[in-house]
Amino acid sequence: MRRYTISRAVRPLMLALLTTGVACSQPKTPADAPAQTQRQRDSVIGASSLPGAAGVRGAMSARDSAAARKARLDSIARDTTS
Repeated sequence: MRRYTISRAVRPLMLALLTTGVACSQPKTPADAPAQTQRQRDSVIGASSLPGAAGVRGAMSARDSAAARKARLDSIARDTTS
């Protein structure tokens, strides 16, 4: 009968793979998810000194302007149909 043994060099590798597999298989809970909205994340980036922050601020301004214009047009449409 032949005995198979695991060499000493392979044992730490197997332990590391097993540990990694167990650690990565844990399901994420909602508490792990970020609680910020996209606008909040954009605002933080826009306020920073990161490259491209000015572009994020400009995009947020354009988005706000478009939303305000849409709200004005919706209110005009409601007023004319009444």
